[in-house]
Amino acid sequence: MKARISLLVCATLFAAVLALAVTAPANAQQPAREHAVSSSQLHQDVQKAAQTRKTNEAAVREMFASDAAKETLKSAGIDYKQVNQAISQVDDEDLARMAERSNEVQKDFAAGNLGDRDLLIILLVAVALILIIVAVR
Repeated sequence: MKARISLLVCATLFAAVLALAVTAPANAQQPAREHAVSSSQLHQDVQKAAQTRKTNEAAVREMFASDAAKETLKSAGIDYKQVNQAISQVDDEDLARMAERSNEVQKDFAAGNLGDRDLLIILLVAVALILIIVAVR
C-alpha cells in the first residue's frame, strides 16, 4: 500500500513538473506587446512639432523683416539681428501666440486697418516681449 501511495505521489509530481515545463516555454515565446505609441507615430509627432515651430518662426520673422518694421526697430535703437536671433530662443507656446498675432497684424496692415503709428506700437511691444522672454530664460 505504501508503495502504491509513493508511486501515485511521484506520478502526480512528475505530471505537474511536465505540465509546467510545457507551458513555461510557450508563454515565453509570445510576441512582445506593442507600446502604447509606436515609434513611427512618435517620429511623426516630433516632425509635426518641428514643422509648426519653423512655420511660427517664419511668421514672426516675416513681420520684423518688412521695411517698415526694420525702420521702426532702427528708430527705437534696436538691432534687427538681435531680434532675429532672439526669436529662436522663444518657447513654442509663446512663439505660437506671437505668430498668430503677427499674422493678424500683417493682414490688418495690408488691409489698411492699421496706421504706421499702430504698427510702430505693436512692433515695439513685440520686441520688448521677445527680449523679456529671452532674458528670463
